[in-house]
Amino acid sequence: MNTDKNTIIGFILLAGLFFTYFWYTNKQQTELTEYKKHFDDSVMMLKAEAAKAAAAKNPIISDTTKIGGATAAIIADSVQEQFTELENDLVKVKFSNKGGQVVGVTLKKYSNNQKQLVQLGDSSSLNYAVNIGENKTAQVNKVLFPTVNVLPTKEGIQKLEYVWTTPNGKVIRHLFTLSPNKYNVDWSIQLQGASSLFTNQQVNFLWDVHSYQQESTSVYERQMSNICFSEGNEFDYISSNTTHTFEKPVQWIGLVQQFFATSLIYKQGFVSGKVDWQRKIDSSNGLATMQSQLQTKLTGDNANIDFSLYYGPNDFQILKSQAPEMEKIVNLGRDLYSFVRPINKYILMPVFDFFAGFVKNFGWVIFLLTIFIRLVTSPLTYSSFLSSAKMKVLKPELDEIKKKLGDDQQGFAMEQMKLFREAGVNPLGGCIPALLQIPIFFALYSFFNSAIALRGQSFLWSHDLSSYDSIFTLPFTIPLGFGNHISLFTLLAVFTSFLMSIYNMAMTPTQDNPALKYMPYIFPFMLLFIFNGLPSALTWYYTVSNVITLLMQLVIQKVIINHDKILADIDVKRKTPKKKSNWQSKYEQMVDAQKKVQTLKDKTKK
Repeated sequence: MNTDKNTIIGFILLAGLFFTYFWYTNKQQTELTEYKKHFDDSVMMLKAEAAKAAAAKNPIISDTTKIGGATAAIIADSVQEQFTELENDLVKVKFSNKGGQVVGVTLKKYSNNQKQLVQLGDSSSLNYAVNIGENKTAQVNKVLFPTVNVLPTKEGIQKLEYVWTTPNGKVIRHLFTLSPNKYNVDWSIQLQGASSLFTNQQVNFLWDVHSYQQESTSVYERQMSNICFSEGNEFDYISSNTTHTFEKPVQWIGLVQQFFATSLIYKQGFVSGKVDWQRKIDSSNGLATMQSQLQTKLTGDNANIDFSLYYGPNDFQILKSQAPEMEKIVNLGRDLYSFVRPINKYILMPVFDFFAGFVKNFGWVIFLLTIFIRLVTSPLTYSSFLSSAKMKVLKPELDEIKKKLGDDQQGFAMEQMKLFREAGVNPLGGCIPALLQIPIFFALYSFFNSAIALRGQSFLWSHDLSSYDSIFTLPFTIPLGFGNHISLFTLLAVFTSFLMSIYNMAMTPTQDNPALKYMPYIFPFMLLFIFNGLPSALTWYYTVSNVITLLMQLVIQKVIINHDKILADIDVKRKTPKKKSNWQSKYEQMVDAQKKVQTLKDKTKK
């Protein structure tokens, strides 16, 4: 075993984890068409049955119309639909008296891939049924609220009120509040006569939400989309599953895309519920749909239900102020990779924000962050390079052993281990840099994919550090994650990785191993497919990290490390009596046993 063989082990482990992770995340793009059809058919059936039941029980429903193949009830009234807008410095919110609810939100500080302001909630609705008489019900999202009141503004706080008096004399008010510098809209449903409006005073809400493409590629944005929620005051999410039944109270739930979220917050907690969702699998700009069935219990005849609707960016600090654990919408590491979350939260994010405080271009912020990471890990890197230098010093002796033993690989391994032990060399030291990059890479992968600060930020030839940089678009798509474009930062990352492999080859004590011969080409080739669709922030980091590593190797090996002194130290250590470790003893026993078995096989063949 030598330094570069163990480095190869590190590279193989790294590559294996890379492919495992990307296979796990990319499989979300190939959801089953059968489930989509089953889900759509189920939804249509439920809508049709609800409309049919409402039409049979509710005399004020005088007309029906076909919507998407299902029968939808329309409340007959002389009142016409009208829209009202409230806005602050961050959002413009559009309301409708049909259902008395939000029908669209414009984010004034963010643009989409079409250079238009981001729109959220324009295809969403929150509905619930109320009793309006004996065996008569109405769906609130079909009701045209006749009274619309824009209340006086106080201290910048804007309020809008919708009022509907039901046929049985009960009053329903929808009061909306928009505060300055807030992305959320507070919604208070005020009920007079709740015991008559709802059977057993249980309110059944149906929240239907749709999300649409905002970034440069809908495929990658779909992959990043998921459902996040707080159940029993604990954060959870669903990404691969399409259905989840809540067994504990739900404090908030949201349809989350890569950089934006549409969330419903109810701090008292829905007592029960269920969520169905699916990613789109067509070529449209639709990303995902979510339909939530949520229940709450009322107390008293006059009751209030106080919601907060969040339409805004997945910004860690903003989400943290909305509801407990809502900042976990920002994916800093989950499930198998949850071990990188503390690295992101307590190290990378604070350092990134510190540099961003005085450096305006985020490309140079990433550059400084890379230098910081390399400085912090430099002691381990130096130890690894020192181990490589010792291995190089021992190369002549290893070559002699190889010449003496010829094709006896097991005998060579025994003598090599003996030489390493006598010289005080750690044969595993060379794989430290490769293994060290595993948690750092996955931490940065999560961070750069979810850092909204990088969205739309240009650097050099990259127009958006949160997405891949493309210098050429191909007329076809290459499979295995490569895509239909060529990323220059990816080419630079692959090229610098190739240079590192070539340099490490020069440091190898024995160069007749086929694995060593082809390693400089295999690993960079794999990186080409892994990196080409990743954010340019990550490939820029990897390029800078490789260049710094190469420079450190040259400086440490050529300037800092004294090879003559290393050789003298090795000679001293050889003369010092040593005790074998348990691991070394067991390893030598294992190799010796294998050698005896091989010798016996050779005699049997003869």
